[in-house]
Amino acid sequence: MATTTRSAYRAAVRADRDGSGPTIDERPPARFPGATAAFALLGEVLLIGLLITVASLPVVTLPAALAAGIRHMRRFIAAEHAPVAGFWRDTLRGALGGAVVGIVAAILAGILLLDIDLARSGFLPGGVAIEIVGWAGLASVAIAVLLAAGSWSPETGWRAALRTVPAAARADIVGVVYLLATAVFVVVLTWVLPPLFIAAIGCTALAVVAVPQRPRRRIH
Repeated sequence: MATTTRSAYRAAVRADRDGSGPTIDERPPARFPGATAAFALLGEVLLIGLLITVASLPVVTLPAALAAGIRHMRRFIAAEHAPVAGFWRDTLRGALGGAVVGIVAAILAGILLLDIDLARSGFLPGGVAIEIVGWAGLASVAIAVLLAAGSWSPETGWRAALRTVPAAARADIVGVVYLLATAVFVVVLTWVLPPLFIAAIGCTALAVVAVPQRPRRRIH
């Protein structure tokens, strides 16, 4: 009888921790029940990183793949049904508009990188200022893509997602800094060892979901 009681208690503790059952001590349920199991969350981050990598091999499809990955991570941490088929469905739905966003972002990034290279060559007057502007522009492009991907949905499309970017950035400056750090993290890891892009982009999808949900200090 004691063994049965202990087994039932352990099962209740597991259900309490992962949000699948009633809570112990009348605590409120977990806010993000899908994120309570650390190893499961790590596995999902790596899985979605791999899926985003495969879907973004043409490069310009990265915004659509990232948006689909973000939506998948939202479903997962909310302990909702999150099949891989849903990721591919969202990727296809966002592919056309996402490709336009990807092409524009790639062109802007190419121009800015060229400006930075020219500024470093010494051929242009005011090279330091031009380089600073170039890096600021690259940061802005990265933040815009991440915020738009986080706002995209099949119902509203990419235009509506892009329109939300300025307001979202103004409303959470600290969050923008976190997302910029995430983008730098992806670039650095990929530069060090290209296969690490899989883990880095999966972490990016999770970061876009988690950053707006973080606790914030209220200024009175």
